Amino acid sequence: MPADLAVLGLGHTGLPLAQAAATAGIGTIGYDPDPAVAADVNAGRVPPGTLAAAELRRMLAGGFRATSDPAALGRVRTAVICAPTPLGEDHAPDLTALTAAARALAGHLRPHTTVVLESAVHPGTTEQYLRPLIEAGGLRAGRDFHLAYSPSRLDPGNRAFPLTHIPKVVGGLTPACTEAAAAFYSRLSERVVRARGPREAEAVKLLETNYRHVNIAFANEMAVYCHDIGVDLWDVIRCAETKPFGFQAFRPGPGVGGHAAPLDPNAAPHFATGTGRPRTPGHPLRMVELAQEVNGRMPRYVVQRAAALLNEHGKSLRGARVLLLGVTYKADLADQQGAPAREIGTRLMELGAQLCYHDPYVPQWRVLDHPVPRADSLWEAAADADLTLLLQHHRTYDLQGLAVKAQLLLDTRGATPAGAAARL
Repeated sequence: MPADLAVLGLGHTGLPLAQAAATAGIGTIGYDPDPAVAADVNAGRVPPGTLAAAELRRMLAGGFRATSDPAALGRVRTAVICAPTPLGEDHAPDLTALTAAARALAGHLRPHTTVVLESAVHPGTTEQYLRPLIEAGGLRAGRDFHLAYSPSRLDPGNRAFPLTHIPKVVGGLTPACTEAAAAFYSRLSERVVRARGPREAEAVKLLETNYRHVNIAFANEMAVYCHDIGVDLWDVIRCAETKPFGFQAFRPGPGVGGHAAPLDPNAAPHFATGTGRPRTPGHPLRMVELAQEVNGRMPRYVVQRAAALLNEHGKSLRGARVLLLGVTYKADLADQQGAPAREIGTRLMELGAQLCYHDPYVPQWRVLDHPVPRADSLWEAAADADLTLLLQHHRTYDLQGLAVKAQLLLDTRGATPAGAAARL
């Protein structure tokens, strides 16, 4: 099948986009610079947190193929860059994979191609960073090819909102660029929303991602506060979410994981402007900084609650057998990106706890470079452990039964019935 679309990056954003395009009848190829990744996808091996294996098999049967040959990028009409941009130690997005994808595309880009960036980046990246990389191939954005940004809005594992039901925001370098990107996404999504330009579209991602983190941080602070004063926060949330306006329920947890890391403009790269002067950072988003601080404290707080609960029952954390339930960042997914379970496990191990874990999606798990034993029988492990710590509520867990079997159960997700376990 001839390819109309190339998706650069076959991770949690790229593969679902390729799947939606293939389902819509668009000839699609996937590009990854690592031949092993391309080979795995072509063999039907699904990267964690992307697609169901059956969905990938249907794509392959329909003609989808992954490749590590950049020459294939020169035969498409649309190229969407979904390269990962994880936050580095300086809290700025790591643009290494984005840079490699742009250079691979620049060497083979043909005129009139529509290029769209979907990776999570700071406002200004499409124009000031991506554009020069692609134009190094000789073509000019807005004249020889279309360039735009469209923030990824996928919610992994959420079947109520597949890509086709989520409005796509697009912002192009020129009005013609915007329309070219809108024409492509209108084949995939029921609604396309046009932003004024790529900076506005990039800022949409900034707003949406930080909105989540700030509100989770507030819920986490409420969890600590309500525990201290003896109030059941989960009952508070249950009641508050009945308000039909002005309130959206967010729930606390042991930390915040996933690929949508908070973006702080104060950590943005300093791109050169057209005047040659360095761009100064925007005003720092203090709410985002505080949210990162609050959410970053939650793994430590969970360990403190675990130690206190054991102590209340005459046991010490040192030497205690602790069973961790669910080590992925999101329920019913295998993806461990940013999951707080690893930091919690690390702190427990450093304090002398004896760990084991159970997760139906994770066959092997390591902490401090040591393999953690996996519980074969969940019921027996819960009965044997001094403390069972629920970190992720997978649907397969019978929490009511586990609450009966476990000696002590600390629920960080508010998933157990009231009074059945200690809750965050």
